[in-house]
Amino acid sequence: MAHYPTIAEHGLIGDLHTTALVSTDGAVDWFCCPRFDSPSVFAALLDGERGGHCRIGPVSGPYRSKQLYLPDTAILITRFSTEHGTGEVVDFMPPAGPAATANHRLVRMLRCARGEIDFAFEVAPRFDYGRRDHLTKVTADGAVFDAGDLVLTLHAVREPGDAAIADVRVAADGSVRGAVKLTEGQVRGFVLESDAPGPPRTIRTAEVERAFDETVRFWRGWLARSAYRGRWREALNRSAITLKLLTYAPTGGMVAAPTAGLPERIGGERNWDYRYTWIRDASFAVYSLLGMGFTEEAAGFARWLGDRYQEQDPESDGGPLRIMYRVDGSSDLSETTLDWAGYQGSRPVRIGNDASGQLQLDIYGELLDSVHRAAERGLPVGHEGWQALTGLLDWLADHWNQPEEGIWETRGGRRDFTYGRLMSWVAFDRGIRLAELLRRPGAIGRWRAERDRIYAQIWENGWHEGARAFVQQYGSAVLDASLLRMPQVGFVADRDPRWLTTLDAMERELVTDSLVHRYDPAASPDGLPGSEGTFSLCTFGYVRALVGAGRLDSARLVFEKMLTYGNHLGLYAEEIGPTGEQLGNFPQAFTHLALIDAAMALDAALDAENG
Repeated sequence: MAHYPTIAEHGLIGDLHTTALVSTDGAVDWFCCPRFDSPSVFAALLDGERGGHCRIGPVSGPYRSKQLYLPDTAILITRFSTEHGTGEVVDFMPPAGPAATANHRLVRMLRCARGEIDFAFEVAPRFDYGRRDHLTKVTADGAVFDAGDLVLTLHAVREPGDAAIADVRVAADGSVRGAVKLTEGQVRGFVLESDAPGPPRTIRTAEVERAFDETVRFWRGWLARSAYRGRWREALNRSAITLKLLTYAPTGGMVAAPTAGLPERIGGERNWDYRYTWIRDASFAVYSLLGMGFTEEAAGFARWLGDRYQEQDPESDGGPLRIMYRVDGSSDLSETTLDWAGYQGSRPVRIGNDASGQLQLDIYGELLDSVHRAAERGLPVGHEGWQALTGLLDWLADHWNQPEEGIWETRGGRRDFTYGRLMSWVAFDRGIRLAELLRRPGAIGRWRAERDRIYAQIWENGWHEGARAFVQQYGSAVLDASLLRMPQVGFVADRDPRWLTTLDAMERELVTDSLVHRYDPAASPDGLPGSEGTFSLCTFGYVRALVGAGRLDSARLVFEKMLTYGNHLGLYAEEIGPTGEQLGNFPQAFTHLALIDAAMALDAALDAENG
């Protein structure tokens, strides 16, 4: 029978190279190996029959399941209660380290907490998005799934003298199934390892528990660096861990989300592949993590960016930097579709992303804003890095005043988007500040002149007198929630009359019971059919704008409401649907970094109000 979980029914584990999604019924429904943007091995989220999965749960009878994280870690515990006992599946991936060639271990520990419990398991890999066959070999100690360029080895976890796994059999499709009977206090399990150095082996419980303890120490040691001590510590810690899980250790690149093809509307076509490093998303994430005191990630991303600087192509139609790359920095993101059912029938299922060649001028502002914040916190900007940044600014000085595709990656053609101009203004402003802070040479006079030209242009063309608001694009009355960043970046004062009327207009047209739409696709055709849910990044951005406007009661209520839309583990997808369901790729870095920003701004304002 096909397995069709919902997006929200999952927790995230990972080893800083790749991640896995584990559902509340004990199934690994998404896992790409050996890294985020590799082909999938398990992908039941997108096709319950052909996607593949690794499932563990009670053998039969009714049961209840609950899921939680071991506090302050990325270790996931799924608890099953039956009429005979209570058992747990403890899932984690030990951090793989900085070497790109590291192997990867997905650990699935089984525990019986009370009474007795019979677990059934099925390991059903589907390599290369289900397009590559594999050979399966079962031994007394586990199994091997060999697809040629990728080999996964299943090691059994048990003590000498333990009974062998019962009823192990290999299905015609190469899947392995079996059962494990546990009594109170017993621990068994499996370790699924990529490119293992040898054949399957029996792993002693003590070895797995050492890996568990080391993984706990890693995550709690990392989280201890946080400087945040505010009101929403648990939510921010979970968001920070999520952002760290989305970071590729060998290069420092951060993916926008670990999944592909999850829809922005059920049955719709807005199903994108987000397993890549966007300049914008990663810059925002670094900015947010710096706010919490995490500097290592900023330094890692700076190194990743430095390599992209060296590869820049000033003659490219999309600008000297592409808007997104693979985690290793390569730029081949050619988009194809899979012949899969899609999440709840949402097709096409896209792999790759053709938006990578778009011109999006805002990325230079987000990049410079993060570099400036990092430099203010003492992170170095070397000579070559500075030369690359000045080259970007000099290019932008020649090219900012042109139509582009915009932040939302619309496919309706290039336009004069206000947000792109706004962030070009930010790029020049932060470039000037960086030059002064670091005492570095640059065409500061020209940068200042271009910054001031943009400022005047936005006030003249980005403002719509009839709408009494700053608008999405020149010559239009359409509103766009991306402009909620206008006061945050310092372009307009938080309580400027024109900004307050803009905020009021957004409240009327884009806000639904505190949730915020990006824009109205019907009013601003974006080249794609259908509608979408509310965009969670924008809702948290709305909180921050309300804080700046002094509307603290409203800001706190919107923020607290938004926390109720997270799943049972505090994770967020890209969007919230009409009935409150999670939509889009999951979990999304954009949403979690915006949660951090909103909470920190709200904390500071509430502290100031309370004296």
